[in-house]
Amino acid sequence: MRKFILLIFATTLIFACNKSKKNNSINSENWAKRTTSIDSKDSLEYGKSYLSIYSQIYTMSEHKTHNLIAMVSLRNTSDLDTIYILKAEYFDTHGKSVRKYFDQPIYLAPLETAEIIIDEIDTTGGTGSNFIFEWKIPENCPEPLFEGMMNSTMGQQGLSFITQAVRVK
Repeated sequence: MRKFILLIFATTLIFACNKSKKNNSINSENWAKRTTSIDSKDSLEYGKSYLSIYSQIYTMSEHKTHNLIAMVSLRNTSDLDTIYILKAEYFDTHGKSVRKYFDQPIYLAPLETAEIIIDEIDTTGGTGSNFIFEWKIPENCPEPLFEGMMNSTMGQQGLSFITQAVRVK
């Protein structure tokens, strides 16, 4: 009887640990909370930024990869103005679109940060994945900052590094 109870406990524990969670950064309900509309006659400055992301890196050889979790940080660097992100699109190594995170512009209040998480098990981007962000800011407002932080732990080893976006338009 004691072994039976232990077996049930162990089975319950295993299934509880394996329960998959929905990735909140993909969940459109989370982005819908911050959607906004922008008047086409506005005087906002348009910009476009490119951010490299690594959901996988090579290890030991070109034939073996190691998965990473990536946190993409969308930051409003202005302490006065609200900024607008028009597009956040994720591309794979071959330049094919993997997903768009929202369909309408979102806003970031002064000094606010929003995040996109690419789970460690999500390898759709591959070793050369990237983001394109389109944005609008008020005149004389500092540009938004887009950063990627990738990390992983394996045993007692930890790996962590960051990338920063570059403006392409």
